[in-house]
Formats: sequence, C-alpha cells, structure tokens
Amino acid sequence: MKIYKLLSLLFITILTLSSCSNNDDDDIQDTTPGNLQVKFENGFGNLGDIVLDQTTQTSANGQKHQFSTLKYIVSNIALIDENGTEFKYNYNNPDKGAFIISQSEAKGGIVYINLTEIPKGNYRKIKLGLGISPTAYLIGQDGQGLFWEKAKQQGMAWSWAAGYIFTKLEGKYGTSAPDTEFMNHCGNMGDTTANGTPDLYREVVLDLPTMARVSKDITPSVHILADFNQYLSGKKALTLDANNNMAMGSSQHLVDVSSNLINMFRVDHVHND
Repeated sequence: MKIYKLLSLLFITILTLSSCSNNDDDDIQDTTPGNLQVKFENGFGNLGDIVLDQTTQTSANGQKHQFSTLKYIVSNIALIDENGTEFKYNYNNPDKGAFIISQSEAKGGIVYINLTEIPKGNYRKIKLGLGISPTAYLIGQDGQGLFWEKAKQQGMAWSWAAGYIFTKLEGKYGTSAPDTEFMNHCGNMGDTTANGTPDLYREVVLDLPTMARVSKDITPSVHILADFNQYLSGKKALTLDANNNMAMGSSQHLVDVSSNLINMFRVDHVHND
C-alpha cells in the first residue's frame, strides 16, 4: 500500500513538472508582438515642462530667451535589444514612422507617441532621428503623402520650397530681458546632394537605464528628456543677433543649431507596466 501511494505521488509530481515545463516553453515560444510608448518632456537643463511665452533661460553667452513656438520632427526610431539586434520602426516611412513633437500639445508637460507591433524582446537602446532623412524625402509621394499634409497643417513644411522644417523655434531673446523676436527654422530644402546644401538631418542612439521589456502583456514607457538649453549653450555656444535671429533653412547658424539639438535627448527612466 505504501509503495502504491509512493508511486502515485511520484506520478503526480512528474505530471506537475511536465505541465510547468510546457508552460515555460509556451512563454518562451510566444512571439506575439507588443507596443511601446515614448514620452518626450521638453525642458531646460534637468527641469522639464517648458511653459511657452513664460519659461525663461539664460544662455552660456548671457542671453535670456523664451519660446512661443517649440516643435520638432522625430523619425526613424529603432530599438536595439540585449543581443544587439536592431528593430527599425517604419524606417524611412514618414506616414507611419514620423512624429511632430509640439510643446503646445503637451499634457502635463509630456508629448506622447505610441509605437505598435514591436517584436517581443528586451531592449537596451533607442535610436531616433531629428528631422526627415534625405532617403525618406526622396521616395516622393509614396510613404509620406499623409505626413506631408500633416506637416503642412502644423507649419512644419516650407511654404516657398519643397521640404520639411525639422525644428521650429520661435520666441524672444535679449540681454536683460527677452524683448526681441527670433525665428529659427531648421530643415532641408529639396535634394541636398543635387543642390549642394547642408543636410540638417541628425541621428542619436540613447542608452536605456532599464531594459524595455516588450511583450503582449507589457507596454513599456520610455521617458525622454529634451534639454533645450542645448539650443544656444550646447556643443557650440551660440548668440542670437540681427544676422541670425530670423534664420530659416540650412545656413551655417542653423547647421550649428541642429548639431547642438541632437545632443539634447537623454532617457530619464523606463516603466515596464
């Protein structure tokens, strides 16, 4: 009788272990894609939530400035997993993979974008582009017709030339107080190679402090801080004056602005909820 009970207990144990093993295998083999949210918080230094027409910053060269308009385009987002494999999210397809980040649309200081159909995985880096790449622009109407209309509606396309405005910064600046208007609109016009003009599109790769664990059950949220102190006080300290305060296109001043701004991004934290 004791032997019978022992054999029964052993049989139940084997069935339980087998069931657990099968469940583990199912979890490993389940490759259902998930979603990922990216949150952009625009600020100065380590302080987020710029208030348009109100928040004032003093540059490295002693100029006070504030924004009345703050918009930029983010595209060519890619996620890099723990094995170094890169997943490109609708790369060079603005209709599905480009987003306009506008401070006027921030909710609680945050602008949200939602990425769908992300392969299941543990991601440790995020890559993004500031602006629209020349490759994407040159595909013509296919893949960017919808985004082109959106960009025009939001004032992120040139009215006198073909191309996108990558970054639109408007506001006031001054020495003792911000009292002189400025408009700096950075972007490419037409085919930069054919035109022999600078390419203002920039890309950056950011480390995630915590892995973003994408699955069908988990939608990570990646919180990115954009430090607009980099605008005038970045890699190259810039001064606004009568020669550049109404700059639009791809002048040397705007090349410097673009090179400064691509360094403004950093990932503050990741939520795996």
